[in-house]
Amino acid sequence: MRKPLIAASIIGLILFYFSYGMELIPVYSVIPFIAMLLSIAIIPLINGKWWHHNFPKVSLLIGLPMAFAVAAYNWHWLYHTTLEYIAFIALLASLFIISGGILLKENVKISAFVNSSILIIGAVLASIIGTTGASMLLIRPLIRLNKGRRNKIHVIIFFIFIVSNIGGSLTPLGDPPLFLGFIKGVPFTWTIKLLPAWLFTNGILVVLFFIIDSILLIKERVHSIRDLSKGKLLEIKGKRNFIFLIGVIVGVILYCKLPAEMNPVLKEIFQITMFAAMCALSLKLTPKKYREENGFTWFPIKEVAILFAAIFASMIPVLKLLELNGQRLGLTEPWQFFWATGSLSSFLDNAPTYLTFLSAAKTVSLQHIAQGIPFITLKDGGVIAENLLLAISMGAVFMGANTYIGNGPNFMVKSISEEAGIKMPSFFGYMIWSILILIPIFLLNAMLFLN
Repeated sequence: MRKPLIAASIIGLILFYFSYGMELIPVYSVIPFIAMLLSIAIIPLINGKWWHHNFPKVSLLIGLPMAFAVAAYNWHWLYHTTLEYIAFIALLASLFIISGGILLKENVKISAFVNSSILIIGAVLASIIGTTGASMLLIRPLIRLNKGRRNKIHVIIFFIFIVSNIGGSLTPLGDPPLFLGFIKGVPFTWTIKLLPAWLFTNGILVVLFFIIDSILLIKERVHSIRDLSKGKLLEIKGKRNFIFLIGVIVGVILYCKLPAEMNPVLKEIFQITMFAAMCALSLKLTPKKYREENGFTWFPIKEVAILFAAIFASMIPVLKLLELNGQRLGLTEPWQFFWATGSLSSFLDNAPTYLTFLSAAKTVSLQHIAQGIPFITLKDGGVIAENLLLAISMGAVFMGANTYIGNGPNFMVKSISEEAGIKMPSFFGYMIWSILILIPIFLLNAMLFLN
């Protein structure tokens, strides 16, 4: 790693020199972010083995120079983004580690009904323990259940659609954008207003999955026999880890309750200390054999941590350009905010994208409020029309499912599945699935709920 580090540092110093003293964010500053996306999308297609061994170097060559350049332009941006990244990866890592100690041993016959039931359970859990927690808890049992199948890519893709994204839209605990809205002053129970869209979208996806899975199971002539000698349909080992999962959720809630004027570094230290304590207890008190039976390795979280470090660094100029020009986008109607928020949340971190459009919607909200639309008063004194907030919330959470990088759990599920021997679609291959399946459903959402 020494040569890439030296090269990245030299590039960073050059960008630092040219960035220092600039008054406007140059449009070309989005190029590193585009380069990072294209690297993730194209290089694995050309040489997957090379990418598997060298993605840390590529991330370093793109991410470190941008960190230098952003520091030169406005070090506060890098400071706040670093805190956001640390909180992001700490939460993902803690849920990944703790859920890896929960061993669900299923003793059921494989069927489209069983697979669909797991997706439904995951959709509900996603709003309770978060999309990451639900994904990490259920993905390994689902992979084991479908292990003997020839066609199982669709199982993982629908899992990402439902459990890793859309399922987490009913509470602020479900997905980071909604949690940020809660911090900003959106009432905790307000997100239940997404229930009609949640039921509609997940309902269509589950029915569609059931049909596809039934056809493929019949075509494959898959037969799985339940071992009656084992008795139980489901055996759960490592149950104490559920306590540690609750501890992580409590840590997130307590973090939210800390005084606003408190030093942000101290706030992050408090939260990370809570997460670390739960992880330490999980690793200490859970028998190693449970993780071994789960096929637990550190690679998925390592991959996500490295790639998203470069993504977070390179997307700073993109988000700032969007933030500075958000009012000029000409967005006035809920469906416009839905598609704008969703489109960018597919490729950018959906949490800051949510906040950007929340800010942009404040001035537009006055027009809607004058027409009798209910509104919410935020902690900063601003107001947001509920129809616009609904559109922004749906766009940020739902459309995180459009790409592997739209939401943190997506890439982790992909990585875990590949470790289990499932040949997942490429970046663009996955997007073909999302475009063909999700976009028509999102069009119906816009027509039914955002007029």
